[in-house]
Amino acid sequence: MDQIIVMLLDGTGLDVLGFILMCSVSFAGSFIAASLGLGGGLLVMATMASLLPPTVLIPLHGVVQLGSNIGRAAIMRKNILKYVIPPFLIGTIIGAAIGGNLVVSLPTAVLQVVLGVFVLYATWAPKFKASKPGNRAFFGIGVFGALATMFVGATGPLVAPFAAAASDKRQEVVATHATMMSIQHGFKIIAFGILGFAFGPYIPLLIGLLLCGFVGTFAGKHMLNFMPEHIFRIGLKAVITVLALRLLYVGITTWG
Repeated sequence: MDQIIVMLLDGTGLDVLGFILMCSVSFAGSFIAASLGLGGGLLVMATMASLLPPTVLIPLHGVVQLGSNIGRAAIMRKNILKYVIPPFLIGTIIGAAIGGNLVVSLPTAVLQVVLGVFVLYATWAPKFKASKPGNRAFFGIGVFGALATMFVGATGPLVAPFAAAASDKRQEVVATHATMMSIQHGFKIIAFGILGFAFGPYIPLLIGLLLCGFVGTFAGKHMLNFMPEHIFRIGLKAVITVLALRLLYVGITTWG
């Protein structure tokens, strides 16, 4: 038993309690995300930030979120709005390709403020809510999201208003958002791999987090199906607004 524990924790800097806490939060984060579409990623990131060095935070968070979103998209694949995926994918590829050159010189605080303002606009603007976003909008958010996710990490609130505006049912919101975030986290992980990040020591930890996340996704799907549509929409808008205000607060307080 001791050898198994050593194998799981070797190279991560975690103790047993830290490992258990992160697995529990992975379950809770996936449950929240499957129930409301987003919000769980920030919970996972906040926990990881308190237990892991900053240099490994965003790459590992990307892997955990990729697993959570892929599981959610797979379970709810019949509800994905497939027409939005090609323009979003093309935008993500372009954004990931140019991200290092454009955003590396931009302070993270500035990016957080810009994201916060944009998310609030996309969530509350009457004109945006009245018309469904088209291919150009999803292409643009693919580019912008790919740029931002390399530095901010949890950019689900940026994409969520577009998924919500394009969808008629709550299941479509969650499934489509999960698919788009899978694409962006996937390209982020590839980029960090190319940059030389060593995922090896964290593989046992990541396996535990991914398994717990999948269980949380499965439980959250049942909660989503039970929840009335109007309650889901109110909850989603409230979560997006809180996350956007948090981005603004963190960006403003760390600016300069």
